[in-house]
Amino acid sequence: MTVLVLTNCPAGLRGLLTRWLLEISPGVFIGSPSARVRDILWEEVRTYSGQGRAILTHTTDNEQGFTFRTHDHAWHPTDHEGITLLHRPTQPDPHTKLTGAPGAEGQAPKQGWSKAAKRRRFGA
Repeated sequence: MTVLVLTNCPAGLRGLLTRWLLEISPGVFIGSPSARVRDILWEEVRTYSGQGRAILTHTTDNEQGFTFRTHDHAWHPTDHEGITLLHRPTQPDPHTKLTGAPGAEGQAPKQGWSKAAKRRRFGA
């Protein structure tokens, strides 16, 4: 099984993919192409995605039972003791505003336990 998710990609690329995969939702394609066809489709996606992003997930013979590939994503696949995990960047995105206390825009949330969690944990 193969799942391909496109974000902000040209309509022509979506049309190309519908020759081999079924589009179940806008930008979400599923199917069972051969490994050769899947690799060719992934190269086409990387070539013609323009400013868009793409992630490809397919079944394989490993511990997780699947693997994935990303193109122009902020999160990157990282091997961790034989299991592939997504590595999330530690830098906050400068285009998003963090919400919190009044006047605290752009500040990260405080780390640690809340007062209620401390009372529950320590029985106070």
